[in-house]
Amino acid sequence: MIELLSYQFFQNAIIGGCLIGIICSWIGLFLVLRRQVMIVDGAAHTAFGGLALGLLLGIDPFITALIIVIISILIINKMKTFTDSAIALMLAIGFSIGLIIISITRGFSIDIFSYLFGSILTISREELIIISIVTIFITIFLLLFHRELIAITFNERNARVMGIPVDLISNIFNFIIAITIILSIKIVGVILIVALITIPALISLQIKTSFNNTVIISILIGLFGIILGIFISAIYKLSTSGIIVFTLVIIYAIVYIYSKIKIIKREKL
Repeated sequence: MIELLSYQFFQNAIIGGCLIGIICSWIGLFLVLRRQVMIVDGAAHTAFGGLALGLLLGIDPFITALIIVIISILIINKMKTFTDSAIALMLAIGFSIGLIIISITRGFSIDIFSYLFGSILTISREELIIISIVTIFITIFLLLFHRELIAITFNERNARVMGIPVDLISNIFNFIIAITIILSIKIVGVILIVALITIPALISLQIKTSFNNTVIISILIGLFGIILGIFISAIYKLSTSGIIVFTLVIIYAIVYIYSKIKIIKREKL
C-alpha cells in the first residue's frame, strides 16, 4: 500500500484529489445551505456537451466546457422563478448536444468516457500545476469574503441592507462553481460531480457545531473520502470515482445513524 506513493501518477492523483476536495467541500456547504445543489448537476451535464464540442472542433475541451457551464449557470440564475425547470432544460440541452456530437463522430471515444466517469489516476504534472494555482485563488477568495458569503447565504436581503455587494460576490461565486465543476470532471467525471460537492457538506451539517467548524469538518471529510477512495481503487483495481463517492456515502450513513441514535437517547432522558 505504501509503495503506491512512490509512483508519480499516484502522487499526482493524491495531491490533485486533495486540492479539488478542499474547494468542492467548501463551496458545497454554501450550495447545500442555499439549496442550489442541483444547479451543479445541471451545469455539470451541460459541461458534457461542451467537452464533446471541444473534441469535435479540435480545441481544448475544458475551455469550451467552461464557457458552456458559465452560460448555463447564468441562465439558471436568471430564471429564479423557474429554477428547477431551467436546470432540467440545461441538463437536457447539454447532454443531448454531447450525444449528437458522439453520433456524428461515429464512436464513443475514450476521452468522452473518461470525462463522464473521471480519470484521476491520469492527472499530468501540468494539470496538477493548473489545479494548484486555481485552488489557491479560490481559497483566497473564500477566505477574504467568508463573512459576506455567510451573510448572503442566510439572508440575502439583509446582506444588501448591510451594504454587501451581493451581485458582484454572487457572480464571482458562480464563476468559481463553474471552474470547480470543470476541475472536478477529471476526478469523478460529469455524472458524480454533484456527489463530491454535496456529500461532505451533508455529513458536516449532521454534526452540530459552529459554521467555521462545519467548514473544516466538511473539508476533512472530503479529503478523507478522496484519499481512502484512491487507495482502495488502486489496490483492488476498481473505479476510482465510484469508490470515492461510495466511501463518502458510507461515512454519511454512519454519521446519520449515529446522530439519530444520539437524538433518541436524549429524548429518553
